[in-house]
Amino acid sequence: MQWAQQFREVVFLDSNDYHRQYNDYDAILAVDALTAIQTDYNNAFEDLNSYQQVTKDWIFGYLAYDLKNDTEKLHSDNFDGLGFPDMFFFQPKKLFLLKDDKLEIAYLNMCDDEVDSDLNEINNFELRITNDAQQVVVNQRISKENYIEKVVQMLEHIHRGDIYEANFCMEFYAEDTIINPLETYEKLNAISQPPFAAYLKNNKQYLFSASPERYLKKEGEKIISQPIKGTARRSADVTEDEAIKQELIVNEKERSENIMIVDLVRNDLSRTAAKGSVQVEELCAAYTFKQVHHLISTVISQIAEEHTPVDVIKTSFPMGSMTGAPKISAMEIIEKLEETKRGLYSGSVGYFTPNGDFDFNVVIRSILYNAVNKYVSFSVGSAITSKSHPDKEYEECLLKAKAMRNALEV
Repeated sequence: MQWAQQFREVVFLDSNDYHRQYNDYDAILAVDALTAIQTDYNNAFEDLNSYQQVTKDWIFGYLAYDLKNDTEKLHSDNFDGLGFPDMFFFQPKKLFLLKDDKLEIAYLNMCDDEVDSDLNEINNFELRITNDAQQVVVNQRISKENYIEKVVQMLEHIHRGDIYEANFCMEFYAEDTIINPLETYEKLNAISQPPFAAYLKNNKQYLFSASPERYLKKEGEKIISQPIKGTARRSADVTEDEAIKQELIVNEKERSENIMIVDLVRNDLSRTAAKGSVQVEELCAAYTFKQVHHLISTVISQIAEEHTPVDVIKTSFPMGSMTGAPKISAMEIIEKLEETKRGLYSGSVGYFTPNGDFDFNVVIRSILYNAVNKYVSFSVGSAITSKSHPDKEYEECLLKAKAMRNALEV
């Protein structure tokens, strides 16, 4: 990873040995763009489809939340301190794929004579351990009182029948701040050790993600979505921790959150699925992570012949777990009540393979950093339903924010 920092474009994906069904690799490192695409939301999915079809190679990158404006009559006028493009993908010259004890190295023909020298350089790389961390002052964009007022407004929409559920988020940020990107990522990853960790560098723009959630995967003709909804804290006491997990499994409010999003995902996948192929493979199963327990469901389908890989993403983006139901109404209300443009937060990072398969995470539990304007940001959210209590939703947000705070604050 330190060797990779010399390149303008870097994507590192790490499962942290969290063995989940459908994981193809333990870790992937892609660096140094031969070609790239970077754009705002206008015709973004059409541009991505063309890029993927023409390249027919490994491509790595991200989809920001505001690509919703490409598929629906929506807009994003909230404050944006980061200024990231809405979409960025690149075709790497150098690729490392790790599975169990085997490392596969894939270089483009134009630079395959550099493999031996690069491996020698990596093996002899002098790891630099620095202690140059600065004091990071994290600010909260929405106060507790304002947050509770906004959740009450969200509940009014729910009680009127405008929506059933919406994911409401708030930003934490630090201005005029310089951080060490790799050290910050490694601290965050060590705290959470999630199955969909990601480090992304696009010149001076960075993402450090400790995501536990898969958005969407294509495996041959099979499409897999694994939404997370339902959260409970961990306990150091083993007996209490197991009791908390079991309570989460039967908690009516947490299960209803998950089931509503499963219905939304089923509907999204049906738009590109072969007739009758959408199935719920697993419903509200409890999974344990270092910081929290989560309820996760798995929804699968078979892609219909007439659809491209990008079609599946376009018709299901943004992911239901980060929007709500009905999706468009939820996104409209979210935009009105939130105070920050989400950007890459609650978007997705991942890759396409040469044969058109793909795998993408959900960008949550993540820190974003623009080194040019010295702005650091992370956001957290929770699902608001008719059974929500504003104070408890606020506490859930603080629980989710804890790992990012610990990674940033000295």
